[in-house]
Amino acid sequence: MAPPRLRNPEGIIRPASPVFRLLVDEDGLTDALYDFVTDPRASRNDKPVVQDLHEIAPGMVPVLEAMVLDGVDQRADVAAYVHAVLFGIGIAPAAD
Repeated sequence: MAPPRLRNPEGIIRPASPVFRLLVDEDGLTDALYDFVTDPRASRNDKPVVQDLHEIAPGMVPVLEAMVLDGVDQRADVAAYVHAVLFGIGIAPAAD
C-alpha cells in the first residue's frame, strides 16, 4: 500500500521525495484565479482551474471563495496570495 500524500496547511500536495517538483506557472495561475475571483456568475466554480485546485490544493478554494465574498477586485491581491501559497509567506514577489 502506498503511503498517503503529504499536504501542507493549505492542503497542497507536497512530494515526500525531493526528486519530484510540481511546476506551476505563477502568472498563469494568478490570471486564472483573478478571473475566478472577479467573475460574478455561479458558473465560475466550473472553471477548469478550480476543478484542478480541488485535487491539487483544496485548501485554496475556500480562500478564493472568501475573496469573492470580500469583493477582491485587484489582481495584486490575488497575486500576493498565489505567491504566498507557492513560496511561503514573507517572501515578497518581484516588482514589475
